[in-house]
Amino acid sequence: MRPILLKGHERSITVVKFNFDGDLLFTGSKDHVPSVWRSESGERLGTFNGHKGTIWDLDCCRFTKRVLTASADASAKLWDCETGECIKTFTHHGPVRGVAWADGSNMFATISDPFVEHNAQISVYDVPENDDPSYYSDSPRLEIELPKIDGKRVNATNIVWLNLNEALFVTFDNGSIRLYDPVTGEELDEFFPHEKKINRVSFNQDKTLFITSSADFTAKLYDVVDLRHLKTYKTDRPVNDAVISETKDHILLGGGQEAMSVTTTSGKVGKFETRFFHLVYEEEFGTVKGHFGPINALAINPNGRCYASGAEDGYIRLHHFDKSYLDMKDPVPEEPVDGEDDDDDDVEEKEEEHSDDDSD
Repeated sequence: MRPILLKGHERSITVVKFNFDGDLLFTGSKDHVPSVWRSESGERLGTFNGHKGTIWDLDCCRFTKRVLTASADASAKLWDCETGECIKTFTHHGPVRGVAWADGSNMFATISDPFVEHNAQISVYDVPENDDPSYYSDSPRLEIELPKIDGKRVNATNIVWLNLNEALFVTFDNGSIRLYDPVTGEELDEFFPHEKKINRVSFNQDKTLFITSSADFTAKLYDVVDLRHLKTYKTDRPVNDAVISETKDHILLGGGQEAMSVTTTSGKVGKFETRFFHLVYEEEFGTVKGHFGPINALAINPNGRCYASGAEDGYIRLHHFDKSYLDMKDPVPEEPVDGEDDDDDDVEEKEEEHSDDDSD
C-alpha cells in the first residue's frame, strides 16, 4: 500500500474530509489556505484564498456545490466549490473552531471560542441555496451562549447536526457532549464520555454511530439514538482523530504524543502511525506508519477504498488499500461443533482415572 504524498500545505494539517461521493478530498491547515484534491490521483484541483488565520474546520455540502470553512481569524466563509470564489464571510466575536452543514444544506452552524468579554457561542445561519447570496443575513438566526462553569471557560471542540436536524451535537474540552435544540437553543442533554478533552468526533454516513477521540488515550463508540456506550478502543497515547469504515467493521485511529515534545524523540518512539482496530472485538490488528509528527486528522473514503491522514509534519498521506485488505474476511469466533465439548469431558475423566490409578 504505497501512499500518495500530498504536498500542498506549508504548515501542520488540522482537518481532512472527503465529500459525500468520495471523489474529492478537502484539507485545511495552519497556513490559511484550504485545498481540494482529486481522491483517485492526489492531484490538487485548487485552493480557497481569503482567510488570514489557521483553518480549524471545513465542511462540504451534500452535492459538493458549496464549502464552509472555519478560521482563527474570527470568521467563517462560504465558498463556491467549483470556482473557488468566496460567496460570503460571516464574522464572529472569537476564533471559529467548527462548522457544519445541516441536512438539506440550507443552513449551517458554527462554534466559536471566547474572546475578551465575549463568551464562547454556537451560531446558526440561514443560507438557502436558491436565494441570492446578497440577501444572506450577517447576523445568525440563533445564538447560544456557552458561559463559564464554576469560573472556568469550557470551549466547544466540534459541532454536528443529527439526522433530520433534530439536534445540534456539540463536544467540549472538559470531556462532555451536549445536545441543543436548533430552533430554541435549549439544552436537551449532557453526558460525559471522557475525562479529558474530546479532540474530534466522527459519525458514520448514516449517522447511526459516532466515535469520540480524546486526550485520555481512548476512543469510544456510541449509538446515536439512545447515546449508549458500545465499545472502547484503548491506546498508549492521545487520540486526535478516529473514523468508522463504511464497508468493513473497522475503526481507524490516529494520534501521537503532543506536538511540543515531538522534536525530543525519533519517529519510531513518537508512534505516529494510523492504527486499525476491529470495531466489534476492540482488538488492534494493524498499523500504517509514515508520518513524522502526530496525526491530527483522518478521513476514510465513503467507498471504503482509500483513507487520508494529515499530520503535524504538514503532509497528507493518501492511502489506497491493497486488494488483500479489501478482500480480507474478518475472523469470526467459531462456535463449538456439537459433540466437541463432550469429547473434552471424556478426556478429562480418563486423565482423572489415570491419576487415581497412579496414586494407588
